[in-house]
Amino acid sequence: MNPCSFSATRRTLLAAGLALAAAGPVLANEPIKIGLVTALSGQSALAGEAITRGMQVAMDEINAKGGLLGGRKLELVRRDDEANPAKGVVAARELIYREKVAVVFGGLDTPVSMAIVPLMNQEKVPFMGPWAAGTGITKNGANPNFAFRVSAVDEIVDVGMLAYAQKNFKSAKPGLILVNNPWGESNEKGLKAAMAAKGVTPAGVEKFEANDVDMVPQLTRLKAAGADTLFMVGNVGPSAQVVKSLERMGWKVPVVSHWGPAGGRFTELAGAMAKDVHFVQTYSFFGKQTPVGERVIKALMAKYPAIKGPGDISPAVGVANAYDAMHLTALAIQAAGSTSGDAVRQGYYKIDKYEGLIKTYVKPFSAEVHDAVQSSDYVWAQFIDNRIVPVGMN
Repeated sequence: MNPCSFSATRRTLLAAGLALAAAGPVLANEPIKIGLVTALSGQSALAGEAITRGMQVAMDEINAKGGLLGGRKLELVRRDDEANPAKGVVAARELIYREKVAVVFGGLDTPVSMAIVPLMNQEKVPFMGPWAAGTGITKNGANPNFAFRVSAVDEIVDVGMLAYAQKNFKSAKPGLILVNNPWGESNEKGLKAAMAAKGVTPAGVEKFEANDVDMVPQLTRLKAAGADTLFMVGNVGPSAQVVKSLERMGWKVPVVSHWGPAGGRFTELAGAMAKDVHFVQTYSFFGKQTPVGERVIKALMAKYPAIKGPGDISPAVGVANAYDAMHLTALAIQAAGSTSGDAVRQGYYKIDKYEGLIKTYVKPFSAEVHDAVQSSDYVWAQFIDNRIVPVGMN
């Protein structure tokens, strides 16, 4: 062999070896990106920020302990979906293809999550829902199914809404006032099933659009039909308009709501009667806290100076759901031993026990169950001034 040629070959091999050696630590030190698609602007921006804070505090804890998979730190990459399904899908595509995220957290709105989930199943990237409650998000018919959730689930909430109304308001003929979108449809189906199981006949079902400002016609029909309670499903703006319409009518009727009012400026928009709406939550930072709760409150106060106490952690469910969901996701990645989508999906099934904020989770996910929060984990709340507090805790 020509000595020059041999020397050149050695240099080439040496260079390749150095490149591989350099690549190892670089790969090991690359962050594990976690995506978030949620409303970061508009009437529900407060809820999107709450989800962000819950995820970030959990990430800080995980990173402080050395990260995952041999020292890789977690990094949050956010996108604003503006509560628009088409924009949500565009954002999810960007996170998957450009940012190469390991998991996508999907935010507030059921229609947005319902639009994103088919993409996640197609691309085999896990989806984690920390808010949107539409039953079909996790029960989507896909096999394998990449959608998981740490949040309320409509069909479970609907059973709870009926039980709460019967126990607290002796409701016998509830009226349904629902947003006219997939979230409203999900709850219409769930509420009718819950009522049928208890032999209850609704006074009627009325719908409204997300931008409606006058619900008096719909409410007048429900009142004429003898509704003794209202089951309300809608986000902040339209839910506030329902309350304002009731005030204009002078109709004092109990309102039992899904958690839409918790997502933003409800008291500002709804006025004095906002306090009369009772709505479901998965967590409250008021009252005696577990050690996990105390730790999270301290971390939030340290990281976000505007938070002076439990009353400033609003909406609490956004923080709590996202915090637990992030820790469970970290456990899934660690169990997977990689950030490969299908491995992480199966990693969720391998989680044994996690002492979280909402509860202590024991085998929270299986091939049949992709929802970690169940009916026994809900609490009922109302607004007192601008604070979301458990009902009766004034």
